[in-house]
Amino acid sequence: MLKRVMAMAAVSALMSAPAFAQRVEVGGVVGWTFSDGVEGDAVLAADGNLYDAIDIKDSFSWGFDIGFNATDNVEVGFLFGQQLSKLRIEGTQTVDVGDLTVNTYHPYVAFNFAPPDARVRPYLMVGFGATNYGSVDFTGFNGQARSTAGETQFSTTWGAGVKAYGSSNVGFRAGVQWTPTYIKTDSAGWWCDPYWGCYVVGDAQYANQFSFNGGVTIRF
Repeated sequence: MLKRVMAMAAVSALMSAPAFAQRVEVGGVVGWTFSDGVEGDAVLAADGNLYDAIDIKDSFSWGFDIGFNATDNVEVGFLFGQQLSKLRIEGTQTVDVGDLTVNTYHPYVAFNFAPPDARVRPYLMVGFGATNYGSVDFTGFNGQARSTAGETQFSTTWGAGVKAYGSSNVGFRAGVQWTPTYIKTDSAGWWCDPYWGCYVVGDAQYANQFSFNGGVTIRF
């Protein structure tokens, strides 16, 4: 569904844009992602330790994007990212459970500064889409093989960086990206108001990815 909406938006932008602005940009990046997970109630495991947090290990990541310039400075497109990580649990000790692949899918809008033919173009971008946490195969404390189910949650992504071109349309890009993913909402207690009455207040928890990346970009 997200890909279908993104495709329709891109086609609409291209049809309404003047000919000189109908440029396509594709890019690929590699980098390093710092990740965190969420906390919960402490659980006594079979190994005798208490665990109260699920975390994602910092690791290598990569991605690619394709964008269409709706105007000289406004770009719409689709961004894919993948982090090759490990799922870990934390508490009275830290245990790496197993290999975890985190995929992100975000239609985005970016603003590119400077004229379209400039050799250096800083940019800001925001995207709305989803993060998928893949299944994890592991061996339990009792020695039995087990597997977790995959999970997909709503997420946004926010980024900034710079694209630098030489004499051709092939250039270098470097940037930073923050992707918060909604995981759950815990009850944070009651809030009472003299007009609205009393109601339960929720405390939303997000898993965050902070990426530093660099790569190539090609404009047509």
